[in-house]
Amino acid sequence: MMPPILQSRLPFAPWMDPRTARLPGILPAAPEDWLRVDDAFAGQMAERDARIRDQLPLVHGLLPGAIPAAAELLEKVLARLAQTEGYHIGPAAVRRPDGISVPIDRAQPLVTAGRLVQEDLCLLERMGDEHLLTGAILCFPASWTLSQKLGQPMTRIHVPVDHYTDDLARRVQRLFDAIRPDQVLCRMNALVYEDAALFQPRREGEPRPHPEQRLYMRSERQCLLRLPESRAVVFSIHTYLVRLEDLAPEDRAGLEAAGL
Repeated sequence: MMPPILQSRLPFAPWMDPRTARLPGILPAAPEDWLRVDDAFAGQMAERDARIRDQLPLVHGLLPGAIPAAAELLEKVLARLAQTEGYHIGPAAVRRPDGISVPIDRAQPLVTAGRLVQEDLCLLERMGDEHLLTGAILCFPASWTLSQKLGQPMTRIHVPVDHYTDDLARRVQRLFDAIRPDQVLCRMNALVYEDAALFQPRREGEPRPHPEQRLYMRSERQCLLRLPESRAVVFSIHTYLVRLEDLAPEDRAGLEAAGL
């Protein structure tokens, strides 16, 4: 059995900050802090490479109309990585911080981007009154399945989420409409898991198993930014997985008060 792919620490405990303890819990972030490289980079990227190589239909989806947005997203990723320590951007390939060289395949923009960064990347584009999920590279799903959500509006995507009320849906839609290309917005969630697997898809109506052993904190750093040309909103997900015992003592003590 392979050892779990873990970070040594959680950089931020959202349940401990009143600004982020309640939905939507969104804070501004510096544009240069959109994509992160942490101590789980090599392990997470090896798993991403394997998922993309062996299970591409499960982790990738792109509607035909979203191809321009996906192409724009890849160029934005490349521009960001050109300023990120540890990356070398060549004319035909990118060398990652783990030493792996990834060909730049512009015919497969989300697949290429998904092999370059730890983040999962989703594209949301406004059609009618709502934003729809029009494309994604999703190697580390946490209790959802890409094939069920692709092409669906935000309200439909969040049907199984009890606390995603109509009022919250309206607030989120207003937020999506207001995002400017020069800003990055972030939030972090937090769930206790028994299973350390990063790939945990789950279909609608299939409940997340209640952890009999409280072993791991799984926290997603979710960022929102707008692409200036296509006007698509990028929803990126950086997955942190940390042993509960490795949390700071005060953060561990705050879990019960937060209902986690």
